[in-house]
Amino acid sequence: MSHLSDYPYAFTDFFGSGTPCVFKTGPSWPIAVGPESQKIVRAARPIYSNHLIAPTWLETAWAISARLDELQVNWNTINPLAYANAGEAALICDFVITIGVQPRSLAYAAAVAAANAIHEILQATGFPEIQVAFIESVYRRRSGPQLMSFNPLFDSVGIPALRKPFTPTLGLAIAPLKSPHLEGTGGLFFCPNTEEGDKGVAVLTCAHVTHPPPLFENKNYTRKNDTQPREDIILLGTGSYDNAVMAIMKFIGDQTIAISTWEATLVRLPQPTDDEPKGITSKRKELMDLITAATNKIEDANQLHAEVTKHFTTTASRVIGFVLHCAKIEVGEHRFMYDWSFIQMDEDKIEWKEFQRNKLFVGGNKTNVDWVNYMFPQAHDRRDFHMPEDMLLQLKDYVPEEEFRNPQNLDIHNVRTLLAVKNGRSTGTTYGRVNGLESITRHYSEHGVAQIALEYIVCGYDTVTAKNDKFSNVGDSSSFVAGRDGRVIAGIIVIQELRRWWWFH
Repeated sequence: MSHLSDYPYAFTDFFGSGTPCVFKTGPSWPIAVGPESQKIVRAARPIYSNHLIAPTWLETAWAISARLDELQVNWNTINPLAYANAGEAALICDFVITIGVQPRSLAYAAAVAAANAIHEILQATGFPEIQVAFIESVYRRRSGPQLMSFNPLFDSVGIPALRKPFTPTLGLAIAPLKSPHLEGTGGLFFCPNTEEGDKGVAVLTCAHVTHPPPLFENKNYTRKNDTQPREDIILLGTGSYDNAVMAIMKFIGDQTIAISTWEATLVRLPQPTDDEPKGITSKRKELMDLITAATNKIEDANQLHAEVTKHFTTTASRVIGFVLHCAKIEVGEHRFMYDWSFIQMDEDKIEWKEFQRNKLFVGGNKTNVDWVNYMFPQAHDRRDFHMPEDMLLQLKDYVPEEEFRNPQNLDIHNVRTLLAVKNGRSTGTTYGRVNGLESITRHYSEHGVAQIALEYIVCGYDTVTAKNDKFSNVGDSSSFVAGRDGRVIAGIIVIQELRRWWWFH
């Protein structure tokens, strides 16, 4: 029998997140009746400084973590969140502390005991109505040809998204040459040298991307001179390359099917005459234009495929640079995790006239219409409205931490929040909302508990269609999170530490 069988709502409380619930306190949440009983998708919502617990939250959270340790609970996250049914504005729970535990590590009885202990802490601080949930989750870390140029303005519709993976455009899908299956994302460009005319560019990413454990020892590393062996980094690891090539082939197949459909419809139209109805003439022209456009797209995609398979098939041909510096992964003085690394780009890999610098591609799996509908959904909240030119969002400055707690954007439910966007190796472009209170995360190494740190989480941006997409997934590590105005949200601690380097606008 499953260890989750004692709690009747193990698979319905947090349906859609992929995380079963061991136990939750408080009133039961609504479920659908009958065969659709597991089809109500739950969506996490941020909590901000207007909540009464905000001034004492961190003190309370640390007390909870200490109590869990006393009870020997193998926890990895303590998240303060609100929850609603995806696509709905009304909350089903305005504050629930979700505690992530190692899978199969917490029995039902132990979860009930731990929840009661936490309830005592909440009762003592004046918040007995806050619910507590234990959910199962695992914290997961995660010279050849010149790279292609990227200018969406001059490409056929659909081609920019196919071309982007083979260009030095944020976010870059990257991996160590020695372990190309361990993939991550390149997040931001910096200038390591301030000398005029120096084109040196470094890519900021995570230390666990360039030095993935347990293959590398967790320590500071710097390549100080050319006599040291290079630790090469490639663009597109094994999975990313395969996915990018398959996307081109699927695009060609889809366009071919579309042409066949339009041609079949065109054959059914009568032969042109001088006095034919205007509607038939318009329909014929529409179909012929569609066929011509699709034929051009197929030609462009075939050309792209030929260039990719000719120049980028091997991992060695996709080397873009080397590890310049990798910091030791550790918790800093402010209790946030320091996990960063610099990749020195090979200068001859970049077509400098076409280099987009720190512009984040927010297209691909998202459109201009998506940008308006989810980043500026309220007509009265468009004082700073803009459409990223060619779906390239210029990154600039960073969002101060106090704005996390007092956000100014309005989401699809007309609720104040800090809206976010990122482009990562695994999930592409996704939208999210930043939580206003810190979470505590415990990171596990191969040999047990490693470190405990503070983090801000970004909730997946549920839509009115009740689709609750994840904001990120394994492989998206180091994809920089930005606000809708281009200010950086993720990595602000690291960016402040790196002021001696030029942020490459």
